[in-house]
Amino acid sequence: MTEQNDTPAAPKKSGRRQFLRGAGIAAGAAAATVAMPNVSRAQTVTLKYQSTWPTKDIFHEMATDFATRVNELSGGRLKLDVLAAGSVVPAFGMQDAVHSGVLDAGHGVSAYWYGKHKAFSLFGTVPPFGWDANGVLAWMNYGGGYTLYNELMHSVLKLNLVGFMSGPMPAQPLGWFKKEIKTADDLKNIKYRTVGLSADLFKEMGAAVTIVAGGEIVPAMDRGLLDGAEFNNPSSDRLLGFPDVSKVYMLQSYHQAAEMFEILFNKTKYDSLPTEQKQILKYAAEASSSDMSWKALDRYSKDLAEMQSKDKVRVFRTPRAVQEAQLKAWDVVLKAQNEETFFAKVIKSQLDWVRRTVRYELLNNPSKEMAYNHFFNRKG
Repeated sequence: MTEQNDTPAAPKKSGRRQFLRGAGIAAGAAAATVAMPNVSRAQTVTLKYQSTWPTKDIFHEMATDFATRVNELSGGRLKLDVLAAGSVVPAFGMQDAVHSGVLDAGHGVSAYWYGKHKAFSLFGTVPPFGWDANGVLAWMNYGGGYTLYNELMHSVLKLNLVGFMSGPMPAQPLGWFKKEIKTADDLKNIKYRTVGLSADLFKEMGAAVTIVAGGEIVPAMDRGLLDGAEFNNPSSDRLLGFPDVSKVYMLQSYHQAAEMFEILFNKTKYDSLPTEQKQILKYAAEASSSDMSWKALDRYSKDLAEMQSKDKVRVFRTPRAVQEAQLKAWDVVLKAQNEETFFAKVIKSQLDWVRRTVRYELLNNPSKEMAYNHFFNRKG
């Protein structure tokens, strides 16, 4: 027997009355949403954050730019207390300090940790396979680079760190010298400053390599402890005082043809942050990456022109024969380092990425030099 429902059916309301009632409910809900926004309840956190750069270097300015973005994106609930190199630890001690918790965060380049594992240089001063730094960042994000980077930090070296890459840098100058470099033999036996795998490269080319932090280079050149040196770019080089100790500036080199910044966080501290603050750090690094490349193009070009006109610096292109010698030296360096399993694993990933992506760029992109020469009446 079928059970009967004794509850009478509700009478149907008119369509107009039902619409108005529904609209009123929706409007009330919208008003409530406006009146009570979803405001973050995260507690304010301040992180002790040291760069590996002297205060006057444009790189320290760029480290500060990142901190400014974090502060603004978080509405002041996540702050980075910005310190220059040496404020807590020396530049080359920054990674250890962040790992141990002496610092909460740091700003530098991964090549500085080359002494712990040479593969660190592959996430900063990469081999010159034909790519630029923006291509390296693309590999980090879409070609498996971050997976390998985290494997190096967490599985291979057991470091209590989280890192983000940011800021694609243009190719670095060969550097500052007492006289113009005309042949590869001119690099033999000179006392030369560089870092990362570039140190192995110049040793292969016969130079006597010294590794010192940025703020120590110019004093060493002034005292005759160095015959030549590279740091990074015209703005940094000018601010650090290179034109005071040398007037010969060699541009175009394959020793560090692509590099980017590394922003490190103590992993224990990072893991304790709310998800929204972790996301702010990630997206601030990405936003700073774009702004840094724009600022660099503006400032580097101005400083190069002013060094030539005001500081009387003589600028030369590194001869093709020297660049070819660098590439041959890279062959030797990579063959030797590929004996180490993890290093070889990273190199294979990079070569696979470059083979496809740079092939596309070479097929697709027209010559900058041809167009520039045409519109500015410059002889090729």
